Order: sequence, then C-alpha cells, then structure tokens
Amino acid sequence: MELAKLRHLVIEGPIGVGKTSLAKRLAERLGADLLLEAPDQNPFLAKFYRDPPRYALQTQLFFLFQRIAQLGELAQQDFFARPVVGDFLIDKDPLFARLTLSEDEFALYRRIYDSLKPQAPQPDLVIQLVAKPDTLIERIARRGLLYEAGISEAYLRALANGYSDLFYHYDAAPLLIVNTEHLNPVDSAPDFELLMSRIEAMRGRREFFNRGT
Repeated sequence: MELAKLRHLVIEGPIGVGKTSLAKRLAERLGADLLLEAPDQNPFLAKFYRDPPRYALQTQLFFLFQRIAQLGELAQQDFFARPVVGDFLIDKDPLFARLTLSEDEFALYRRIYDSLKPQAPQPDLVIQLVAKPDTLIERIARRGLLYEAGISEAYLRALANGYSDLFYHYDAAPLLIVNTEHLNPVDSAPDFELLMSRIEAMRGRREFFNRGT
C-alpha cells in the first residue's frame, strides 16, 4: 500500500490507546488535513463518567450530532484536494451507545442514528490500535485529563471488548490491526518508521502487526 496514494486514513481504538496522537503525527508526515473528535467540547462527558445512567443519553446524542456534522463537512469538501487523517469512524458510535444506554434509550438512539447517519466516503485504510485494559488505564492516568478522571476500569474493559467485536466484523475498508503493547509510534521515531514500513508492506484487506517484546 503506497502512502502517497492514501487520501483518507482513520485511526481507531478505545479511550487511551493513542489514536488522536498518532493521527496528528501521520497527518504531519502525509501533509494531510485532520478530522478529530473534540470530547472536551461535550458538556455532558465529565458528568457521564461520574453518573453514567443519568447522563448517558445526553452524552451519546451530543457525540452523534458532533460526528455527523464533521463527516457532513468532509463529504462536501473536494475530497481529493488534500489527504485527510481522522481519529474516528461513525461506525463506532453505536458501540458506545450499547454500552451506556438502557434498552428504551438505545431504541430511541438507534432511530436517530439510522435517520441521520451521513454517507461519508469510506477510508482507504483504517488502523485499529489495541492494548490491554490495564495499559489503557495507565495511559489515561498518565495524561491526566480532568474529564477522564471518572472513567471506571469496568467501563474500559467493556469498551476494549466492544472494539474487538466491532472490528472482528468490520469489512468496509482495508484494516491494519496494530498491537501497541510493545510499540510506541507516537513518542518513538524508530517505532513510527516501523509502522510506516508496515503500512507500505500491506497487501491484503485485513492484516495484523504484533511486535514482540
């Protein structure tokens, strides 16, 4: 897979895995525009982490409308003018909803999602970053974002499992699954170059990159 031919690249994975940081570094390398989530703009997020049942629906709908607006802008752009690197797929939105909403709330959410989901261009490549829940917990604590202080270990474990299930069935775009337990492409230049080489060597639609200890 030639890096120069990638026009739309998405990095995905659970909270704390490093997707936004990697998206920024890849955009710099590729001379690409960034399409990033903005969780700090969600006024319900910190409240949700403290009291999930009370604030789950508000939090989820805010994110849904935010993501739809961002992807709607992308669809209206001259898509091939510049490459785009993003840190989310709209496909992952129902994953969070299933984890947090009651049955009735999810039914309402699903009706809204199905009616509003934009027809955004499919990525040329999706990179799924994976890490053990204990690693995610440690990374979240290290970056010290205030609105993430209330994230529970149980929620992170359920989220990691949900991502695994989502991408087990995902086939809308070529997928590179990258184990980040022993790879740090954000802070290590050699690791970043190793990842770049692995992307260029990719030939199939679904491949794995698991660097040993």
